[in-house]
Amino acid sequence: MGVTGLGAYPMESWPGSTAVREAVARWLRLVAADAELAPYLVGVDRARLAGHLALTLTVALGGPAGDIARPAAGAWRGLGLTEAQHRRMVDYLAGVLWALDVPAGSVTAARRAFSAEVGS
Repeated sequence: MGVTGLGAYPMESWPGSTAVREAVARWLRLVAADAELAPYLVGVDRARLAGHLALTLTVALGGPAGDIARPAAGAWRGLGLTEAQHRRMVDYLAGVLWALDVPAGSVTAARRAFSAEVGS
């Protein structure tokens, strides 16, 4: 059962989890291309990070949470990011979602889901 109330963009509108994986892949490419943020990804298991990000994004957009009771909050936790750096990562996500024509309310829901990780 998916988490409701976070976004008005039902996951069934997307072509399955492929769209979420593509959004996360684009997002991680942007972060990796950012000279200030890229060093935080050195030595990080990107496949595992991408999985956490995809799960959180899926739930934020109203999709199913899979086998866990809550989204994988804190995917960026432990990387040592400043609050400003974390916000920039969230801005990259919003840009990717806008480019994919995700509705504004769902972009806001995704931003909220990942912004909640700041300071955690």
